[in-house]
Amino acid sequence: MAFKSTNPFNNKVEAEFDEHSENYVQSAVERADGAFHTWSKESFSYRSKLFKSLAKYLKDNKEHLASLMTLEMGKIASEGVSEVEKCEWVCEYYADNAEKFLKDELLESDASKAFISYEPLGCILAVMPWNFPLWQVFRFAAPTLMAGNTGVLKHASNVPQCSQAIEKAFIESGFPVGVFQSLLIGSDKVEALIDDDRIKAITLTGSEIAGSKVAESAGRNIKISVLELGGSDPFIVLSEADLEKTARTAAKARMINCGQSCIAAKRFIVVERIYEEFLAKFVAYMKTYQPADPSLKTTNCGPMASKKFADDLLKQVEESVENGAEVVLGGQRVEGEGAFFQPTILANVQPGQPAYEEEMFGPVASVIKVKDMEEAIKVANDSRFGLGGSVWSEDKDQALEVARKVETGAMFINSMVASDPRLPFGGIKKSGYGRELSHLGIREFVNKKTIVID
Repeated sequence: MAFKSTNPFNNKVEAEFDEHSENYVQSAVERADGAFHTWSKESFSYRSKLFKSLAKYLKDNKEHLASLMTLEMGKIASEGVSEVEKCEWVCEYYADNAEKFLKDELLESDASKAFISYEPLGCILAVMPWNFPLWQVFRFAAPTLMAGNTGVLKHASNVPQCSQAIEKAFIESGFPVGVFQSLLIGSDKVEALIDDDRIKAITLTGSEIAGSKVAESAGRNIKISVLELGGSDPFIVLSEADLEKTARTAAKARMINCGQSCIAAKRFIVVERIYEEFLAKFVAYMKTYQPADPSLKTTNCGPMASKKFADDLLKQVEESVENGAEVVLGGQRVEGEGAFFQPTILANVQPGQPAYEEEMFGPVASVIKVKDMEEAIKVANDSRFGLGGSVWSEDKDQALEVARKVETGAMFINSMVASDPRLPFGGIKKSGYGRELSHLGIREFVNKKTIVID
């Protein structure tokens, strides 16, 4: 199997890489397992020093790393730089806080002393996606390695240069051999890795189908897994919303990363009283996003990650229209060799349409009119996904009531959903389980050992 770096701007193959051999994979896992026995015994201050060095490496090489994301999956230049900066942040955050998050936790009991000791597990396998090629990896690696585990990465097949660049970043920053490694392997090799006794736990960010397969393998092996899967986040607009701010943010929330984000707003649920006014403003702001060369700093909308993804999205749009949805804006591929798709708004979105039922992973917004707050909540929860969501109203008590009733892993009031190292991140329902980031994230891949002293 060959791994190709295909530029979605022009569909040109920029580089090809051979898959790692079985011998290489076995050696890598052996290195990771061996490194764990030393790495896990190192002090938090030692590990923190290395993550501070890694943060500096990312800072010094941000333009290059951002350009690799642009090359391999079409991320616009400005968003690429921001992504690297966010990776710097998560490295520094856990360098500063890991020891505090994992200190012994005293418990009340009849014994003279009882406490929880948080202890690392071993080598953790990370199966990561292409849409945020660096951030998804570093938000796993920073807490997991600071806790004393080692990590092996199976990255998405269309971002091999990003995968190799991440491993290089760890090596150049002084991390011991085997603490973090990238494997160029296909998805068909993941199950065998999960079956390997040296792999102690698995985390996956990706599709619902991929997540179910990993969960099945992990369950069969009685291993911990964390899954961050798809999302169809509701963006609920109530009659008390500041419509100018809400519409402007709605466009940004839909168009970030060309709409290819699990936590991007996808279903815009608007009460009928302000529906027409909101829709007009939303269309105006969506029109400001113009597909262009992603390497230019002035570009605010790049291509999708591949022509296949753009073609698949078009099929979802066409099927939705055939079943009654109305194209208010866009609705088509952009002519040319690149994987561009027009910023699109669909109205009259109803149950049974892909725009209502499925995750639209690209620059397509589904607008749904509802009568009132109660119906907005009902529609928001009428989804198999439950990752994130937002609600917009100047009546904060009303917004909080909605936030509590919507079935998601996170709800934001009057701001768009975003991941933050300080905040737990993860979903419910078909969006997965477990949490990343914050103090909860670093405690996923540790043994929460109870110790009792009589």
